[in-house]
Amino acid sequence: MNQTSPSPIIISLLIILLVIFFLKHKPKTNQRLPPGPWRFPIIGNLHQLSGPLPYYTMRDLSRRYGPLMFLQLGEIPTVVVSSPDTAKEIMKTHDITFASRPISTTLHVLTDHGKGAIFPPYGEYWRQVRKICILELLSHKRVQSFVSIRKEEVINLIQSIESAALQNKLVNLTERLAVMVNDITVRTVIGGKSKVQDSYLDAVRKVSELGAGFNFVDMFPSSRLVRLLSSAVAKAKSYKKNMSCTLDDVIRQHRDKKACQSDGEVEDLLDVLLRIHEEGTMQVPLDIENIKAVITDIFGAGTDTSSTVLEWAMAELIKNPRVMEKAQNEVRQHFKGCRVENDMDLARLNYMHLIIKETLRLHPPAPVIARKQIQQPTCVVSGYDIPQGTNVLVNAWAIARDPKYWEEPEEFKPERFINKNVDFKGMDFEFIPFGAGRRICPGMTFGLATVELALASLLYHFDWKLPDGEEIDMSESFGIVMNKRSPLLLHAVPNKTSVGEI
Repeated sequence: MNQTSPSPIIISLLIILLVIFFLKHKPKTNQRLPPGPWRFPIIGNLHQLSGPLPYYTMRDLSRRYGPLMFLQLGEIPTVVVSSPDTAKEIMKTHDITFASRPISTTLHVLTDHGKGAIFPPYGEYWRQVRKICILELLSHKRVQSFVSIRKEEVINLIQSIESAALQNKLVNLTERLAVMVNDITVRTVIGGKSKVQDSYLDAVRKVSELGAGFNFVDMFPSSRLVRLLSSAVAKAKSYKKNMSCTLDDVIRQHRDKKACQSDGEVEDLLDVLLRIHEEGTMQVPLDIENIKAVITDIFGAGTDTSSTVLEWAMAELIKNPRVMEKAQNEVRQHFKGCRVENDMDLARLNYMHLIIKETLRLHPPAPVIARKQIQQPTCVVSGYDIPQGTNVLVNAWAIARDPKYWEEPEEFKPERFINKNVDFKGMDFEFIPFGAGRRICPGMTFGLATVELALASLLYHFDWKLPDGEEIDMSESFGIVMNKRSPLLLHAVPNKTSVGEI
């Protein structure tokens, strides 16, 4: 985890105050909390999750303490879920009770007190924004309306790789996939590439890193002294201000541009939000600050996720040449001399879809799914009390690698899904890369449309190989999205038999 912590010089000044916090937040003895490891005074179990990949640590601890495990992270009571049955209780049986997300002190600043689509607490505002996302912004019809944008940017990707290949240069696939996904997202959200997009997307990345990092102020939110000494809140305010000013300019330019355009053009997502704002039909008004928060959430969730899934898929294919060859044969046989006219053309690539599912199993975009119990004083899950205010961390990464539910879980075997009828749409709790229940990711269709077209194109147009003498590094780095630690550098060899344009 990234760490933003006070200087060792002032740590001693915190001890007395934190002892008071420990006594204040000590769990009530009459509650039957889930089992868990012994907790240090003040810090609780923070020391056990301070490593670079906390979902590994949570998996290892759950093997000892069970699928429902209690941790005390500073002031924050936390329950870790590590089995499909327990995840189902949280996200289906008691879905309303756990329908909110935790929002830390840092995120509270970054999200302008919980605005947007991702972090609002369960309630009328969240329901209204969720409805807009599902019916207006991220519907199948809306996603299909952007097919030409996806095709153009994938063609740009293929041409840039081909240029590097003809010069016998290594292709930094990590970098090129990120550029493609960023450009698709920018064009679908605000209608076109912008001079400020690089600086804005860089700010979004910094916000994601800060929100996913380990900050003392988030673990001890009631401590004024910790807040005073931490740099996280000041950084959050600075990032939030910069992004807000940038989006003000984007919205103003967007309105000026639309005033000069004719009717009948395809709406981008900002068009949709501004139209809903001007109609004023929502029970909870969608003001400009809310629009900016939704746009920021779409950029944050939509850029890293798709490019990361593509990167992991290509890394696994390089590691497993048998699977690569089989996938290439399928794509090249289906599209030889043909064009992909719409997303439905990709539905015939059965084996490629198995590869995407297996990639999502081994490398879920969000390895840990966070919920919070704020609806009732106590909720009983698997016979244990989950008090109000408890954070819940569903370890989706560990569940998808559990040998009780998956044969040879560490192996990349797309064929496992031929006879295993499970999907990632929230009904099969051993496979929840996008979550489940009311808070399931509404952008699945949006993201997968890009993943499918780009992956098919990479397989169709090129053969791929590692630089001579090198082995692929499959190590991970932790964040809101599970990224590959080192960039994917490959040689691309143009496929001479591919004719036409995918």
